[in-house]
Amino acid sequence: MKQPNIETQRLILRPFCHNDAERVAVLAGEKIISDMTASIPHPYESSMAIDWINTHKSQYEQRTAVVYAITMKDDSRIIGAVSFPQFKNGEGTIGYWLGVPFWGQGIAYEAAKGLIAHCKANLGLKTVHAVHLTENVRSQSVIEKLRIPLVGNETHEVRGGMCPVRVYRGPV
Repeated sequence: MKQPNIETQRLILRPFCHNDAERVAVLAGEKIISDMTASIPHPYESSMAIDWINTHKSQYEQRTAVVYAITMKDDSRIIGAVSFPQFKNGEGTIGYWLGVPFWGQGIAYEAAKGLIAHCKANLGLKTVHAVHLTENVRSQSVIEKLRIPLVGNETHEVRGGMCPVRVYRGPV
């Protein structure tokens, strides 16, 4: 099954392609992105982006993950990613990152809302799970706007150390 594009008011969410690898490395490679996420290392190289992109098609086909590039409707260059990097039995763990120049414009919220609606309608999504590092107030804002209920605070291992996180989970 081919992964379709998702259109929102301002965005097109589309599958990643190998041509996106260098831009992914530049945008996701900024230290502040790594500092605010649990899964993006720093430095982040183009070869790492290619390896990551190579996993998307099979994960989508097997329904174990759903990963999309975020683009503006008037510009096909990627500006970030939105995904369910874990997707199983109708529950998805939402994840997203945006290049720094695109922060504070409601893009992460719009992309996440579009992905949730698509997965609910087409892939049987019933429950959304979200986790963010406690100090990542921007991510907290996105999750709160999505109205995913707060479960509580926990401590998770992140890059070899223990970090406080907030955990959310609720029906779509």
